[in-house]
Amino acid sequence: MSPLRASIRIGRILVLSSLLLAAGPLRADPSPAMLGTSARGLTYPATPRQDLVEDHFGVKVADPYRWLENDLRTDPAVRDWVAHENALTRRTIDALPARSILRNRMQALFSHGRYTVPRKAGGLYFYGYNKGLQNQTPLYVREGLTGKERLLLDPNDWADDGASALAEWQPSPDGRWLLYAVQEAGSDWRTLKILDVATGKSLPDSVPWVKFSQLAWDGRGEGFFYSCFAPPGDGLAYRSANENQQIRYHRLGTDLTQDRIVYATPAHPALRHSAQVTSDGRWLIVSSFQGIDSRRELHIAALDGGPLKLRSMIRGIDNDWRLIGSQGPLFYFITDSCAPHFRVVSLDARRPRKGPREIIPERADILAGGSLAGSRFILAYLNDAQTIAEMVELDGRRVGGVPLPGMGTAAGFGGRDGDPETFFSFSGFTQPAGIYRFDTATLQTQPFALPDLPFDPDDYGVEQRTYPSKDGTLIPLTIIRKKALADRAAAVPTILYGYGGFNITLTPGYSAARMAWLEQGGAYAIAALRGGGEYGKAWHDAGRLANKQNAFDDFIAAAEYLKANGFTPQDGLAIEGRSNGGLLVGAVVNQRPDLFAAALPAVGVMDMLRFDRFTAGRYWVDDYGSPEKEADFHLLYGYSPYHNIRAGKDYPAILVTTADTDDRVVPAHSFKYAAALQAADLGDRPRLLRVESRAGHGTGKPVDKLIDEYADSYAFAARFTGLRVSADPK
Repeated sequence: MSPLRASIRIGRILVLSSLLLAAGPLRADPSPAMLGTSARGLTYPATPRQDLVEDHFGVKVADPYRWLENDLRTDPAVRDWVAHENALTRRTIDALPARSILRNRMQALFSHGRYTVPRKAGGLYFYGYNKGLQNQTPLYVREGLTGKERLLLDPNDWADDGASALAEWQPSPDGRWLLYAVQEAGSDWRTLKILDVATGKSLPDSVPWVKFSQLAWDGRGEGFFYSCFAPPGDGLAYRSANENQQIRYHRLGTDLTQDRIVYATPAHPALRHSAQVTSDGRWLIVSSFQGIDSRRELHIAALDGGPLKLRSMIRGIDNDWRLIGSQGPLFYFITDSCAPHFRVVSLDARRPRKGPREIIPERADILAGGSLAGSRFILAYLNDAQTIAEMVELDGRRVGGVPLPGMGTAAGFGGRDGDPETFFSFSGFTQPAGIYRFDTATLQTQPFALPDLPFDPDDYGVEQRTYPSKDGTLIPLTIIRKKALADRAAAVPTILYGYGGFNITLTPGYSAARMAWLEQGGAYAIAALRGGGEYGKAWHDAGRLANKQNAFDDFIAAAEYLKANGFTPQDGLAIEGRSNGGLLVGAVVNQRPDLFAAALPAVGVMDMLRFDRFTAGRYWVDDYGSPEKEADFHLLYGYSPYHNIRAGKDYPAILVTTADTDDRVVPAHSFKYAAALQAADLGDRPRLLRVESRAGHGTGKPVDKLIDEYADSYAFAARFTGLRVSADPK
């Protein structure tokens, strides 16, 4: 995900881990919250309440579960509360017969081999390959395209529970060294390490506290650039705000203390910085940006062996500038400067003040990405969220389309000037990712690695619909189900998924967990909500800040459409969303609880008045607004899931999921939201909390934990939507 101080004009409040001292006393009376409330025979764990009320611009706001913001690693009260919540959830879901059936089928659907897109360096090809049920994906190398593959790194040996992951990695330009990042328990923090590719032995170099960083080798393979923050204080690694990011340079074989600061902006601590080196190794580019919007300014420096001298290339954080290739001092960028749907321009590093020269103008489709491979551009356009790849000469003349295996999502296409070889992955809703090699000179595509399919994709259909939202805007909707169900117009239990934020596009992609749901006769629908990136800047702007309610209205209208048009029964709809999508689910459940039988909000942003106080939360004000601003506060308070639970209404069954090491959207969001749900009178259906251990926001999660999480979630959804789960579905 991308959820990458409320101006309440009071002092900071510290809640002691013993829960004996706080801004307001904990309630000790035998209230329902202390004794544990119940729903349909479930007794929820006792959750103490604080008498904590704050003044936000004249509005009195209660926050009775502030103490659940404490880190469960250091606060025994939070740790015990989570243990009791998990125990209740485990007892409840393990009693569902569908759970073991779905888990077994998901395990089978995960069991095919999976490759990552190869990267080429010095005649060597590096790629990931998972045999199917390995918790983490090992990294392999082969000499030449058809050479014998050799295991280079196996992260499955790093931790007994499989929760240590190989994150980002990058070979040196000559292929001699491998720079790689170790991710522990799903955290956004990384530790960088170096491997000798020929011998497989590790160098002693180790760089900790790296976060939100690209890995950029210098042109000679003698060292690399990386982005980092200062080490956090004791107990604050997964909570403290990320400020004052720096770019540093590490030379191989030197002590960490000798790493020099290449770029930093202490006068502007909110800025983030990333380093990139051109494929010829001649230039360093530093991008600086403030939030999660794709707007940045650029600095460049020649990597000629002399002192590093950065100078401005693009001034002001006004537009997006994405480097897609270079030829000597001539840089090629994709930019939305004067082009909301993006265009390709060139900039001369010797004369940056001269400004950009347009190479490929904007068009109706969204230009999503590009690269320079050989002597041609490969450009990826989005048309109704599906990839169209094209070859274009450097002077802008169109060569033709890149042959793709069908309608879906293509990704990869990395390359460099002078080398026509590139690789890409291709996947669809019912097609696991295959890896393909493409030659930009001959325009020939050939498979590199294709998965074995444990099902027949022809049994399933993908339908594209549009429906009107509350204000009449037409919203695209994708519906996936068995063709036999479509042929007889059967209304079946359905999961509706949405995101609607941060300019993120929901493109076609395969999910083994989703396939297990479809095999059982369920349907899956995906709404392209405003706030996403499916249709450019205007679509994004229409669903963020003061327009955020549009995303919620779009999702509600999708639910109404599915019911009104016979896709799902009146009591057969579940909704699912992760991260910003978790916020979406929480908000629409509060606004229209009557529409849904079950809700699955995962790692969601649930407290909209305090999201900016933790880790990367301050970056999200571009999409949400700032709780410190009065106008934004009223908007945020108006839809914040934690603050708008409507006691007395009949709510759907809700399974809230998060993880203890999520330092992107800290688990306190889900803790407080679940506690508030359980304390309110919301009807007989359960509201449960599932907290994964040694896991984070999503990346790096072991395969067995993924299977367990989705088996729990979809068994829960099946129970309350009426999906009949069988070990031998027809």
